[in-house]
Amino acid sequence: MTIVRLRWTLTLATLRKSVWQSIGYVISAILGLGLVIGVGAAAWSLGSQWFVSTQSSDAWFTGIMRPAVVLVGMSVMVFVIFVQLTLIGGSSTLNPHRFALYGIKDRELQAGLLASGMTGIPAIAGVASLLLWALAYRWAGPAMVIAQLIAAPLAVVTMMSLSKLVLALATTLVRSKRGTSVFYIVAMLAFISMFQLPNIILNSSDSRTFDPQTYGTATSIIGWTPFGAAFQLPFDAYAGNWVALLGRIAVLALTCVLCFMGCTWCLRRDRLTSDSSLGAVKAKGIGAFGWMPDSVSGAVSARLLTNLKRDPRQALMLLMPLFFVVVFGLQSHGISAIIWQSILWGGLFLNLAESNGLAYDGRGFAMQASIGVRGIEDRRGRVRVYGTITVGYILLLGVGVMLFTGDWRTTQGWATACAFLGGSIALALGGLGLAEVLSCVLIYPVASIDKPFSSPQGRALAQSLMPFATMLGTAVVGLPTIACVVILLVSGNWSQYWLIGPVGVVNGAVMLALGVWLGGKVMDARLLSIVATLDSFTSLQK
Repeated sequence: MTIVRLRWTLTLATLRKSVWQSIGYVISAILGLGLVIGVGAAAWSLGSQWFVSTQSSDAWFTGIMRPAVVLVGMSVMVFVIFVQLTLIGGSSTLNPHRFALYGIKDRELQAGLLASGMTGIPAIAGVASLLLWALAYRWAGPAMVIAQLIAAPLAVVTMMSLSKLVLALATTLVRSKRGTSVFYIVAMLAFISMFQLPNIILNSSDSRTFDPQTYGTATSIIGWTPFGAAFQLPFDAYAGNWVALLGRIAVLALTCVLCFMGCTWCLRRDRLTSDSSLGAVKAKGIGAFGWMPDSVSGAVSARLLTNLKRDPRQALMLLMPLFFVVVFGLQSHGISAIIWQSILWGGLFLNLAESNGLAYDGRGFAMQASIGVRGIEDRRGRVRVYGTITVGYILLLGVGVMLFTGDWRTTQGWATACAFLGGSIALALGGLGLAEVLSCVLIYPVASIDKPFSSPQGRALAQSLMPFATMLGTAVVGLPTIACVVILLVSGNWSQYWLIGPVGVVNGAVMLALGVWLGGKVMDARLLSIVATLDSFTSLQK
């Protein structure tokens, strides 16, 4: 209980200190309350006598509702684990390493950390939602309702235990920088692929129908795993299969015990393992500094390029366009426009990291600021790297799509390529120009480059909301290209849609030049404030 009280003491202290933290916490509470109300309303409707009477009770309940509940529950559990790993990271309020000097036994510390996690808004909202889900079973009798009331806390504890184990293993076993980078990128791509897999399966097949009854076998298997056992408990009670119910409870209990033991082992290993045992990295030559232009902006470009080579946090964004092409290519059914539109999404996503680029630079930028580098030189140096990567990447993907679709054989295919590539460049370069301004104004904390799975305070909410604001702003700076599309459609001259290409290139180039100029002015005006902000972020990463 001491660790639980400490968690809330630190949380309240943070809320009193930071207005943005308070706003984020209020938004989180509202979202949690909305989840509870939404689940409660849905459960009440599904459990009403009127709804049940319109269905063939047993066939609908066991053939449709059971697979749906178990599969959705499993998906939510996997989603929570991946979000904990890739977005939220380790607890910034109660990091286990901060207790190293107090002599707390590993098991007691791990138990306290687990208990403190169960008192957070996500866990409370999850337990409350699953408890209210028992209303959906009220027509089936008290046994099923009681089983759901037991399953609710078991599901959340299991979810929390698995999340902590995966995070502990990721931070303990993956020790080298290269291994951490690869693991981070693979985990993020696996997370995104997981939610695209149903679409890929359905859209790549000839059938467009979804029959939940065909998932009965999969549901039975998943029901005996930690990911689905808790959601299967009420249905065992409904069928009167008490042996299976007890067996699934044993699976959940064993999972929690093994996760606790695994987290305790990782905690002990972290304390006994020295970072010096990881070995040193030998540098060869001066890298990009040897061939970049001999100027201030050239030095900025060289430093940025050197950082990008070893930064998994930003490298992931560079993989997203290729990922989009592959995903939409599997769902295209021979329609080339479906693949080409993935190029547009790639242009939209490419510069999300640069919109918070100074936070990724950290104290590297503070050293640059101390020698009086002008804002316009910094912006030019960064645009030299990102602009070259962006345009080259988009054109390379365009060549790949043309070869894959065979559009290079026809005049219409070349027109399509011109339109989509021009639109993508408009979004990419315009978004880059916008990023050069936003990165000087809207800066939020990021994880340490050495610990991409950690979580500095204030990062989760900002990293969830700010990319959407950046993408919305990118759409705004691309309005001239969008206007060209609308004019061609309204005027009946859509056959000239290849004009979108040159309009998009001009649109992107103009917005990029404007963003570099304005970003340099803003940086010069806010230089001291930016350095102070980055210093405060550095303290959060420790």
